[in-house]
Amino acid sequence: MAELKYQPVTHDHNAFLEKAKKREGFKMAYEDLGEEYALAKEMLAARARVGFSQEAVAEIMGTTKSAISRLEAVGKHAPSITTLKRYAHAVGCHLEIKFIPEHAQQGRQT
Repeated sequence: MAELKYQPVTHDHNAFLEKAKKREGFKMAYEDLGEEYALAKEMLAARARVGFSQEAVAEIMGTTKSAISRLEAVGKHAPSITTLKRYAHAVGCHLEIKFIPEHAQQGRQT
């Protein structure tokens, strides 16, 4: 089994975003990648919950640390559902994908 060496680093994501949104073009680019950032945040949180390093997840999945790094990076590539399922299994989760009607989204934003 994979060795647990991972020590999560504290990160104030909201403070990071507030600072980053002041940079020209960041806010629009970030909003365009909203779903990707949400997925990356979920992946990182799941990995942190089990205390695994990228190396540990890679070992479980039968891949490399660099592949996991690319998988967790936003905007680098679009992983397949099969890959996301394998990642979820490696961190003790299952993958759930939902289609949410547009009118339901609009109602929540008001």
